[in-house]
Amino acid sequence: MSSGVTPRVGFIVYGVHKDGLKDPMGTPFIDDVLIANAKQELADAGLDLIEHDTILATKQEAREAFARYKKMDEVDAVVLFSGTWVWASHMVGAIRDFSFSGKGIVIWTHPGSQGWRPVGGLVLHGGIKEIGIQHRMVYGAYDNPAVIDRILAYCRASHMKNKLNQSTLGAFGGRGMGQTVGVADPSQWMRMFGIDIDTRDTSELIDCARSLSTEEVQQAKEKIQPLFSTPIPDDEVSDRSIRLYLAIRKTVEKEGWEMYTIQSFPGLADTYSATCFAQSMMLENRVGTSTLSDFNTALTVKLLTDLSVEPVYYGDLQHFDKATNEIKIIGDGACPPSLAGEIGPAKFAEHGIPTEGDAGGLSIDLVCKSGQGVLARLGRNNGEFQMILARCTVVEPAEDEISDRRMECGIPFWPHAFVIVDADMDELIEAWNNEYAVLGYGEQLYDDLVAFCELTGIQVVAL
Repeated sequence: MSSGVTPRVGFIVYGVHKDGLKDPMGTPFIDDVLIANAKQELADAGLDLIEHDTILATKQEAREAFARYKKMDEVDAVVLFSGTWVWASHMVGAIRDFSFSGKGIVIWTHPGSQGWRPVGGLVLHGGIKEIGIQHRMVYGAYDNPAVIDRILAYCRASHMKNKLNQSTLGAFGGRGMGQTVGVADPSQWMRMFGIDIDTRDTSELIDCARSLSTEEVQQAKEKIQPLFSTPIPDDEVSDRSIRLYLAIRKTVEKEGWEMYTIQSFPGLADTYSATCFAQSMMLENRVGTSTLSDFNTALTVKLLTDLSVEPVYYGDLQHFDKATNEIKIIGDGACPPSLAGEIGPAKFAEHGIPTEGDAGGLSIDLVCKSGQGVLARLGRNNGEFQMILARCTVVEPAEDEISDRRMECGIPFWPHAFVIVDADMDELIEAWNNEYAVLGYGEQLYDDLVAFCELTGIQVVAL
């Protein structure tokens, strides 16, 4: 599956023996055909390359090249392709200066004895390791998909790191349902990600929802209806649910927040409407979000949403079957409707839990479609960030089994995902850091998240 982002990447070739200089056997040290093929593979795989015409050999050439890319806000990373050997001292000062921009750095060395490319790759790799510059060393051929994937994952992760810098996460209300896990230290978020945390009272949402015209609500219904296989219920509960969705969308856009979290309950679910439907539609709109003021889940959703071509589902790890490695993920009524599979198309349901909000509200009834992906959640262990991560396969039960399988939890009308995890179940349960898991579709997401953690200093617990 393709990624949801297209990183813009500077491409630099370096090496002292350039400009047609030949080795004693009469072959040019730098292989122009090899370089052209390498660039083409990166472009074909999804990178938007911004090439540097001069092969770097001197300090001045390095200064000019890295100064150029440092000033380009749209550049997410640079790939340094080893053309032949190089004097590391001619490169490291300019690379160090460039590294303060926060953009990713990849050193790529193509195999081959002729040209002495591995020497150029290793001397530069070692040189910038010596002074502590974050980068990824990649050794491998351009026609090896695994090699290209390692470069792409790091560049996509760098794109996300840069995108989060100077962004804002908004919080509506306070802590939901007494959650200890998921709270945030604003200073830690600013230090690690460059994310500011802002807050608003949920009363602003109610005022906005009530002020919406009948015409605005009707227009929203016309856009919402095609996502569902059943008609939108014509009642006050549904009207409030749709109004709350529109109020959240308007407020997030007005404030310029890149993502948000919401208390949900207690609060809104008691006084106006449960947030299930609103959260479902914001996920459908590809906005990073979470309920219960769970900041860590919100950032995980944001990462997976931007890195995937599919919307994201987060829900409770509701049941584990050690015999089959199946986990049931059941969210409390919230799931993007476009994730519905063939066996359980998206329908409307009631939130259905009066102890979690007397006001009621629409929820989503569906079974998630089949596909490959990841289960992930950013969290903290003793105050330090960890990313828990496992590859998984989403499956749809057989048609004659689905009704019984959904009855098992006692709330069959909430969205279900049946997920087979590629992990030891005991290790997963021990490592997991909340009731919530975030499900993203796309096999590349695993490597993208590992690279993001590498760039930001987060410990990865890979299962």
